[in-house]
Amino acid sequence: MIARLVVRRPTGARRRRRLVPALLAVVLLAGCGVPVDDEPRLVREPPGRFPTTPAGTPTADPDGRAGEPFCFVRDGGLAVVKRRVDGLPGVDAHLQHLLAGPDSAERRSGLATALPGTVAVAGATLAGSVATVDVREAGQDVGRNDEVLAFGQIVCSLTQRPDVDSVAFRRDGQPLEVPRADGSVSALPLTAADYRPLMRR
Repeated sequence: MIARLVVRRPTGARRRRRLVPALLAVVLLAGCGVPVDDEPRLVREPPGRFPTTPAGTPTADPDGRAGEPFCFVRDGGLAVVKRRVDGLPGVDAHLQHLLAGPDSAERRSGLATALPGTVAVAGATLAGSVATVDVREAGQDVGRNDEVLAFGQIVCSLTQRPDVDSVAFRRDGQPLEVPRADGSVSALPLTAADYRPLMRR
C-alpha cells in the first residue's frame, strides 16, 4: 500500500494571518522617521566649530571673551574677581597683571592689594599644571598678615586658571617656604585650599 502525501495550500485567511506581522514591521519602521536611501550618500560635517570645549581650555562667554581671574584683598581677606579679556594670557603675563593691582573700578568697590612692598616677584613659569613663581625678596617676618595675604593673592589668582593646579615659590633657584592661612609655612606647591579661611564672598 502506497501512502500519499497531501500538501494543502494555505487558505486566504491563513495567508492574511501570515502577512499581518510583516506589514506591522514595515509600518513600525516607517514610523521611526529615519529615511532610507536607495544608495549610499556622502555626509558632510556642518559648518563652524564643533560645540565642545577641549580639556584645559578656558571657558569663554558667548561673545568669545574669557575671564581673567584675580584675587585681591577685601575686609582683611581675599576676594576673587574676573576681568573680561579677549583671551586668557600666559601665566607670567597674568601674574604681572595681578602685581599691577586692582583697576579704578575695582578699587571703588573696596578691593586692594597686599603685594607692593611685601613680596618682590621676578616672574612665573608653568611646567605641567604647576606654576612656579620666582621671588626676588620676601619679608623677613614670615607669617605677618599682609605677607600671608600677598602669597594668598598669587596662589588663589593663578589656581583659578584651568591650566594651573598649584603654585610653587622659589628664590635663587631653591624652594621658598611661604606662609599659609593656618599660620604654618610650606615649601611645597600650594593650592587655593591653603588660603580658604581667608576667602571672602
